[in-house]
Amino acid sequence: MDLHYQSPWFVEALEKEENLKINELNLNLNCDVCIIGGGYTGLWTAIKIKEKKPQLNIILIEKDLCGSGASGRNGGCMIPQSTKFQGIRDVVGIDDAKKMVQSTEAAVKHIKDFCSANKINAEIRDDGILYGATNTFHQGAFENLIRDLNQHNINSWERLSKEKVQDLTKSKKFIDGYFSPIGGSLQPAVLVRGLKKIAENIGIKIFEKSTVISYNYKKDIHVKTKNGSVSCEKLVFAINAWTPNFLPFLSRSVVLVSSDMIISEPIKHQLQNLGLNNGLVILDTNLFTHYSRTTPDGKIILGKGGNTFSFRNKVINSFDGPSTIEKFLKKSLLSFYPSLKDAKITTSWNGPSERTKTGFPFFGYHPKNKNISYAFGYSGNGVLTCHVGGEILSGMTLNENNKWTDSNFCKGPLKNFPPEPFRWLGAMIIRNAVRRKENAQEKEINPKWIDKQFAKLAVSIGRVDLKKK
Repeated sequence: MDLHYQSPWFVEALEKEENLKINELNLNLNCDVCIIGGGYTGLWTAIKIKEKKPQLNIILIEKDLCGSGASGRNGGCMIPQSTKFQGIRDVVGIDDAKKMVQSTEAAVKHIKDFCSANKINAEIRDDGILYGATNTFHQGAFENLIRDLNQHNINSWERLSKEKVQDLTKSKKFIDGYFSPIGGSLQPAVLVRGLKKIAENIGIKIFEKSTVISYNYKKDIHVKTKNGSVSCEKLVFAINAWTPNFLPFLSRSVVLVSSDMIISEPIKHQLQNLGLNNGLVILDTNLFTHYSRTTPDGKIILGKGGNTFSFRNKVINSFDGPSTIEKFLKKSLLSFYPSLKDAKITTSWNGPSERTKTGFPFFGYHPKNKNISYAFGYSGNGVLTCHVGGEILSGMTLNENNKWTDSNFCKGPLKNFPPEPFRWLGAMIIRNAVRRKENAQEKEINPKWIDKQFAKLAVSIGRVDLKKK
């Protein structure tokens, strides 16, 4: 089986499957709802539609294997949208922002309960999230955020002392930090493959290795693959980074950038000596965040976003291969944990992450056919938000009038980037300025004024709304 260059998560998940069977679409079929994309969003949407309307005939089409995209190669970090509250509020309003924070926090329990009920061993460990400052410039970074969250009674974050931060992270590099008990980690590919199995068990027809060649957006919706086709009443696009290929009117709504990761060999004894033996997700407060966690079998993962930016948002070959910054990531890992200098890095990989100008996802309908809907722009924070996305898309598909379908999230992209080549050139200028700014801050040097100004233009794409410094 050709798996291309997959993450160790995905390889491991497939190895655990019994009787792996791939159904390719080689017929001309009809259905009520056709979903394109077999990742978190597509599968959650299919499951939720089926739960609400069991009588509907649902077909899901995936170009490769379900979970082979971002859903099976992300860092496995369950991070709610609370850290983006201020940015979300400023764009969609307080009510919608509160709903997104509360829903993504609730998703931790929903996913855990779903996996437990359906015997999906996704290694869920809800040990929380910690954001730590590694320099004095980032000290107190969450204070404005916490003030605003407290004002609306939705705050779960606590500022910790230097000693407590270092005790939880087991790293002397952190000098300040914030902890939330709502969140944690999981095996992302096991989750998505588990969702596929459950979807099939409840009657959803799934076709893998079935690349969509074309579709029409006229009254009679018709989706064509290489060897088959589907005619449907409703069509849903849940293809994340690949969306602009089919919905070009969204091409200016995101920038496509890599998120790169490394994982060690099993070093359980060394991690136990450090005290790193739970599912806590540890992040620094840089704009291009380092994120790390351990696995139940004693490995450590470290990742970082903001490396390769794609011109014209093409899903380039380098997104399906080893990381081009593996040496840098290993150096970063050792800066946090010098005692792991002898730990062998077994695999590096990366994947495309689409970042919206607002920093959060949006949903909408095709401008020429309201029976075609889409989700787009999870901005590197999709494990929990995709669960919410499934709820949103299911409501949109079924023409429900609920708290989501009437929200500002469902009005399509609210902000756009400039056209090419200005978008890519701007991304390069801003990326390099952010790098220089953060490198200077790590050395406790005040960054150049120009770098700080350019960095402000990228604040929305970060994982957290930071105090301006």
